This record gives sequence, C-alpha cells and structure tokens, in this order.
Amino acid sequence: MSDTGRKVIISCAVTGATHVPTMSEHLPITPAQIRDQAIDAARAGAAIIHLHARDPKDGRPTPSPDVFREFVPAIAEATDAVINITTGGSTRMTLEERLAYPLQAAPEMCSLNMGSMNFSIHPLASKVSSWRYEWEKGYVEGMEDMIFRNTFKDIKRILLELGGRGTRFEFECYDLGHLYNLAHFVDQGLIKPPFFIQSVFGILGGMGADPENMTVMRATADRLFGRENYHFSVLGAGRHQMPLVTMSAILGGNVRVGLEDSVYIAKGVKAESNAQQVRKIRRILEELSFEIATPDDARAMLGLKGRDKVTP
Repeated sequence: MSDTGRKVIISCAVTGATHVPTMSEHLPITPAQIRDQAIDAARAGAAIIHLHARDPKDGRPTPSPDVFREFVPAIAEATDAVINITTGGSTRMTLEERLAYPLQAAPEMCSLNMGSMNFSIHPLASKVSSWRYEWEKGYVEGMEDMIFRNTFKDIKRILLELGGRGTRFEFECYDLGHLYNLAHFVDQGLIKPPFFIQSVFGILGGMGADPENMTVMRATADRLFGRENYHFSVLGAGRHQMPLVTMSAILGGNVRVGLEDSVYIAKGVKAESNAQQVRKIRRILEELSFEIATPDDARAMLGLKGRDKVTP
C-alpha cells in the first residue's frame, strides 16, 4: 500500500551518453543547452540533477573536465538542486576518463553502476535512415559488441576515492545480481546507509520493464538491507518511463525521468525538454497525493554532505 504522507524524490537525468542527437532535436548537447535544461528541470521540481557532458561540436559524449566546468557551476549557482555527476560516462571511456571530473569536483552525489554488463540500443540503428552527425551510426551499431565495464575493483576504487571525499552515490542496479554486488560492499564496510538504489528497467542487457521485476527488486533489497536503510528509486527506459516510475512511487519508492532515459513525453510525441518530463511526473504524483521532496529534503533523506562541502 502506498504511503502518501512521505516525500518523493524526483531525479532528472538531463542528457546521458546513450541517445544520439539524431534521436531528438531537443536533446541538450552544448554546455549552454545542458545548463538551461538542468536549471529548468530543477525549477520544475527535480531535487536531483544527474549530469553527463557532450562535445559541443557534435554532441558525442565527453569526459572533459573543461566541458563539465562550462555548465556545472552555473547550475549550482542558479539552483539549490543536488548535483549528481556520472561515473559511468559511456561504454567507450576508460575508468580514468570517467573519474576525471568527479574527482576534481567531489560532488554531493555521483552515479555508480553496480556491475559489468551488456548495455545496448543497437537495434534502434535500423530505424534511422539519416544521421545528423557522422559518428552516430557507428556509435549506436557498435554497442552490439561493447561491454559496460564495472568490475569489483573499479567499484571499490570509486567508493574509496570519491566516497572518501564525502560523495554519496546513486547505485544504479540493472539486474538482480547488482543488488548482491551492493551487499558485498556493504559487508566490506565500504558503504553505509542510507543507500540510494536506482533500479534500471528496459535497457537491452539488463532487466526487462516488467512490473513483476520491480517487485522482485524491491523485495530483494528489503531482505538484503532492511527497508529502513535505503531509499528505492526507479528509472524506466524509453516508453516504459512514466508507467514504471509511477509504480515506483506507489510501491514506496522515488522516481527518475529525463532525456537520458527517454526522449518521449507520450506515445509518438518527443519531449521538448527535461522540464516537461519533470512537470508531467510531478503532476501525476501530486494527483496521487504524494508530496514532492525539495533538494534539502533529499539531502536529509540521503545523508548528503551539503552544498558547502563541494569544490567550487
């Protein structure tokens, strides 16, 4: 039964590294576009803003700290949202590249993928007849033969180097085994509650977007960690976004939307912005009598170190 008295955290993943510019003219590419869309999403009600960087020339994912610095400080200055920087980057980046900016910024929160996996949208390439940039076709098709590397050693390094500086994590779990990987590091004493578990559904190579899978993930997390020790959230890829995240809230969890996860706002209708998706899920949640968490609510719920402890 849903607890409508609690506060629901809305996260917004602004651009990601999976969708390519051809898939939506509204996908933010330049630092200015990422900045503006992130600020608008925060004003619409997103307590957490999850950020990747892209090369402003052609929109390809980049780990460049210089590019991140063109928009992250501006977002932090314009909003009080929790800034969440990717450590996943893209499947084509080395761990050193993926950590280049997070280790400089030591943000309040970073994403942390909890296992290596096949991660792909390569079937979508056959649906595109004309590409906006020359790199896109090979990038999407090439996912068929790529592994998203997140070994135990990689995860441990991130926990020690970033966690040691007070950064906490959005633990991205694409499969049931990722919860057990998380439990391993809890047993090692490297992760302390409260945990923020982001269950990911609908990515080829991970869990399917079936409601039954969500209930299994929730029950397993309860058994491994105790419900009082973690906050559950859901990311639904593509057309599964709104139905699954709504179900997450009903089951006592939190929600993540954004153009990283889906470029649509409704069936066959492209989202014009990240803020549009945030406004939609906020309306749904409020009509279900849920209260939306503010950034400071999210900081308290997740035990974050606070804005004043972040490198300018």
